[in-house]
Amino acid sequence: MKLRNAAILLGFAAALPVYAAEAAPSRPKAGKVEIMPLSQIKPGMKATAWTVFQGTEPEPVPIEIIGRWKDQLGPNQDVIIGKMGGKAIRTNVAGGMSGSPVYIDGKLIGAVALRLSQFSPDAICGITPIEYMLEINDFDKSRPEDARTPYKLKQAGQKAWVPGGLAGEPAGAGAPFQQPMMVPIESPVSLSGFTEDAMRQFAPVFQQLGITAVQGGGAGTSIRSNKPVAGWERSLNPGETVAGVLVDGDMSVSGLGTVTFNDGKRVLAFGHSFFNLGPVDMPMAKGEVLMTLASQLQPNKMANATDVVGALRQDRHSGIMGALGAEAPMVPVTMRVRSLNDKEAVSSEKDFHFNVFVNQKWTPYLMMLTLYNSLSQMNEVAEETTYRLRGNVEMNGLTNISLSTMQAPGEVAMPAPMVLATWWGDKFNRLYLNNVKPAEVKRVDVTVDLLPERRVATIENAWVADPDVRAGEDVPVKVFLRPYRGEPIVREFKVHVPSGLPKGDHRILLSDANTVNRMQNMAGMVNRFIDLPETVSLLNQERSNNKLYVSLVESSPTAYYDDKTMPSLPSSVLNVMQAGRASNRSLITSSETATEQMALPFDYMVTGSYSLRIHVK
Repeated sequence: MKLRNAAILLGFAAALPVYAAEAAPSRPKAGKVEIMPLSQIKPGMKATAWTVFQGTEPEPVPIEIIGRWKDQLGPNQDVIIGKMGGKAIRTNVAGGMSGSPVYIDGKLIGAVALRLSQFSPDAICGITPIEYMLEINDFDKSRPEDARTPYKLKQAGQKAWVPGGLAGEPAGAGAPFQQPMMVPIESPVSLSGFTEDAMRQFAPVFQQLGITAVQGGGAGTSIRSNKPVAGWERSLNPGETVAGVLVDGDMSVSGLGTVTFNDGKRVLAFGHSFFNLGPVDMPMAKGEVLMTLASQLQPNKMANATDVVGALRQDRHSGIMGALGAEAPMVPVTMRVRSLNDKEAVSSEKDFHFNVFVNQKWTPYLMMLTLYNSLSQMNEVAEETTYRLRGNVEMNGLTNISLSTMQAPGEVAMPAPMVLATWWGDKFNRLYLNNVKPAEVKRVDVTVDLLPERRVATIENAWVADPDVRAGEDVPVKVFLRPYRGEPIVREFKVHVPSGLPKGDHRILLSDANTVNRMQNMAGMVNRFIDLPETVSLLNQERSNNKLYVSLVESSPTAYYDDKTMPSLPSSVLNVMQAGRASNRSLITSSETATEQMALPFDYMVTGSYSLRIHVK
């Protein structure tokens, strides 16, 4: 009996390798892969997904196929439903898993791309069939109508263009309510080098675009170039982390997902769109996962982009496609933030160097975001701080743009740094949304000075010694400005009355920049087909709001057309111009002509206007 039992035990031991759990599947690599058609997918099949939970190495995740959900991606476009096991039982279907390749018997069936809304007790995922992803065409230049951009939110009348709750609603209000159904896995956008304040103000914009903004850390290397690094040929194997880079350098913004397919040159990922921009030219980078946050509400991978290895070329409904070794252009930005004391001496200074993704609707918003973040990193920022900005935008083939403004705290709820950032972003909006020719910005250099007090001065009164004047003489004028909590500022100067000025009543107008800019800006906005050179010219003609402008106003009409001002037009000429203009090119007219005489510089943000009546004898 003992011998028989021993034999049985030996036989059982010998049989263990046969009945033990299956050996771990081999990690997928770039190159040709066999495809399993959607028609062969059956309920109960055992599949394996590959994704990174921490670091850079993908791990296998078992999936049980539940079945096919008909027409969930669109007409005749099914989704494969699966239940994830392994580590995914704890993490659930996390943001950043988008694109995780799924195999059955070594054959690629698709990418993990959707999840069953929120609070699901099971890790139920939706798999985009690989056939749909392979349809993405590198040469397709059409642009989807439903691209997700901050500009579109602004056009739709939503509050997202003004970050956070600054427009009178709580952060995140207006975000679409998610029904309990299959939804695309949120693509986490990692923001590294950003303050908590900047994250709080701008995260709701990404949220309304279906993007989860997460704060990045210090994993990997900081991207400093949009050129692919050495060894790019061996990067982005299936299951590894891939990132689309919106900003890189001293601060970075990157969208993260997982590689589904790599044939050695072309990479497919996500299994759903990033921003659905269609053809794009965005740096594509490797990524490193810090950790995968387990949460029933919002599980997410916390990761950073590391090295650029190519460029994204397509952002489509069923996924993104990139080319290894390709290079995407970016706009290099140097941003200098200086803190000045009450004697205008520099007490501290920070320089930021970064690059910005080139896109007509995303570049302006990213410029706004990075400026606000740069200001948030200064310890000297306080409620009463005044900001003085000087910037230079170098253009390819066009005159450079010189920008200048000053922003101080006011009575509005929006803080001064956000007003300044919005002003800055608007200049790039006007460039990149040009309907005639796309802007080509070579580089941007901007300096912002922080002044330790509220420097606002309102034009309160003005005085002329004798309102009866003669043509050709200089008229003494005195103007009074009322600063915030300070003694009145008095400035004396002389206005030259031109020798050809007709006899009669005229005005000396003392005004801020907004008053002088109003008509020209209106002329630029009403013409939808204003060309890029004219847009650059208009931006360079804008007056700075730290000056007081003195103009001589007479009763003769002025016409504003694109970037041109045509003063003192005879009525007959104006009638001909109005009758002969194209229907899509508006002519803005004013009943008066204001001839700018001088600009008086102030180290204050000047507001208001005042008119002095004079009579030419």
